[in-house]
Amino acid sequence: MKRNRKSLLLSLLTLMMVATLFAACGNSNSGNTAEGNNAPADKPANTAPADEPAGKKIVVGFAQIGAESGWRDAETASIKDTFGNDPAFELKFSDAQQKQENQIKAIRSFIAQKVDAIGLAPVVESGWETVLKEAKDAGIPVFLLDRGITAGNEDLYTSFIGSDFILEGENAAKWMLDEFGADAQVNIVQLEGTVGASAANDRKKGFEDAIAGNAGYKIVYSQTGDFTRAKGKEVMEAYLKKDKNIQVVYAHNDDMALGAIQAIEEAGLKPGTDIKIIGVDGVKGAFEAIAEGKMNVTVECNPLLGPQLKQAILDYQAGKELPKWIKSEEDVYFGQKAIDALPNRQY
Repeated sequence: MKRNRKSLLLSLLTLMMVATLFAACGNSNSGNTAEGNNAPADKPANTAPADEPAGKKIVVGFAQIGAESGWRDAETASIKDTFGNDPAFELKFSDAQQKQENQIKAIRSFIAQKVDAIGLAPVVESGWETVLKEAKDAGIPVFLLDRGITAGNEDLYTSFIGSDFILEGENAAKWMLDEFGADAQVNIVQLEGTVGASAANDRKKGFEDAIAGNAGYKIVYSQTGDFTRAKGKEVMEAYLKKDKNIQVVYAHNDDMALGAIQAIEEAGLKPGTDIKIIGVDGVKGAFEAIAEGKMNVTVECNPLLGPQLKQAILDYQAGKELPKWIKSEEDVYFGQKAIDALPNRQY
């Protein structure tokens, strides 16, 4: 009996040792690849680091300017749809309500939260050096969308994704010169965008440089409408009370152009005929106004930048070299071309 007990005890001890051995093999070196313990020491393991669980989402912080126009709303929707519908990403979104200080606070919050990338549509060009250096020091790439920052700070961001605003101003002027002819006498009211914004600065420069050699083309009034429809209408109303001898309104965006149309109609004039209306952005409302004969041309500025931002972030994380300027594809719409394109406008 004692012998049987001794044999049973030895068997149990043997089983326990075998089980312990297998458990130890299963738990050792859990970061190894399929190559096991023979994998080269310098080859990264095929799992996430200990502090980053497998399947960790790419966290993106986006500091938006606000909701001053239909174009801006379309850009916001593109960002939210792109990142919100992809389970590999998490989006942290901030609406600055047109204030730079709110965007700076948002960026610092993103840095504190250790996001993987930051998107910024800067409300103005200047004043970003300190906060963007903080992001750079934290190792977080910054991508500018649709508006740039002061020249000389290119080392503070990874890429700018957006349009050639100077070219947009040139295209607006080209349509006008083709419409009236180089020798015409044309008085122009220019509705400028937000003071200090790169879009406003460049659209103004492109337009004014393009007409500089044509003595008959005169900008008789140039005032900010802050990129809003209400302000565009207000500025246009004020000018029409002083002088109605104008042939063209050039607005730095379509919302201001649409506001100017309201003011012109209320002044008893016919927009699109008595006064030609040029806008920039290519929002659906502008296409509708062209179809109604109240507006003449819109220079497209594509707001659907979400997919380009997403791809840029993925390329950056993959170690690819990115261009400093990732340009959007755009066009100029007027007449039948605009009418034909209207049913397919997404914004």
